[in-house]
Amino acid sequence: MQTPNLPAIRAFRPAWNKGRIVGQKLPLKPKHVWAIRVRLELAESHRDLALFNLAIDSKLRGCDLVRMKAVDVIAAGQIKDRASVMQSKTQKPVRFEISEGTRASVAKWMDDPLMIGSEYLWPGRFHARRHISTRQYARIVRDWVKSIGLEPTAYGTHSMRRTKVTQIYKKTGNLRAVQLFLGHTKMDSTVRYLGVELEDALTISEAIEI
Repeated sequence: MQTPNLPAIRAFRPAWNKGRIVGQKLPLKPKHVWAIRVRLELAESHRDLALFNLAIDSKLRGCDLVRMKAVDVIAAGQIKDRASVMQSKTQKPVRFEISEGTRASVAKWMDDPLMIGSEYLWPGRFHARRHISTRQYARIVRDWVKSIGLEPTAYGTHSMRRTKVTQIYKKTGNLRAVQLFLGHTKMDSTVRYLGVELEDALTISEAIEI
């Protein structure tokens, strides 16, 4: 008697995302930004404070942020008011402002002995690695959010990218400006990235009187 072909039995494996919050990472709120800044200032963590501030201002993807060089932000011995970085994903440049507080923190980091002879803003600890990796940056971000009591699985490196543009959109409703800051080629990408919904559009419309 022939036995029927039965489906193979596989060992049970838990879902890769079990216990994790998936989807878009949350942006930091202004109170979170200031809380992290204060902690980094008190700890006199010059590199992390400069990294945090520049991550907020630049709105860059993690892969582009970790590869930033000193020449990207310095001209004639001074920290630039504005900078431009080539995006690795789109191969197109994106411009951003460097606020006064960020300029001060970057300048202090540039004077640190660890920066001697480094062309990269965030040098790696080993000679084989010229700059920190995106994975290391992700761990640093996780430590930042944990330090102020936030759920680390809800935040990530994209939280840093989304933080300032979210506030820009909330205060101005200017999607075109956000699109330029993020370096998106299509407005649809910006809309999805911000999670703009009909309710947001109605709120903006209600605030406009003609």
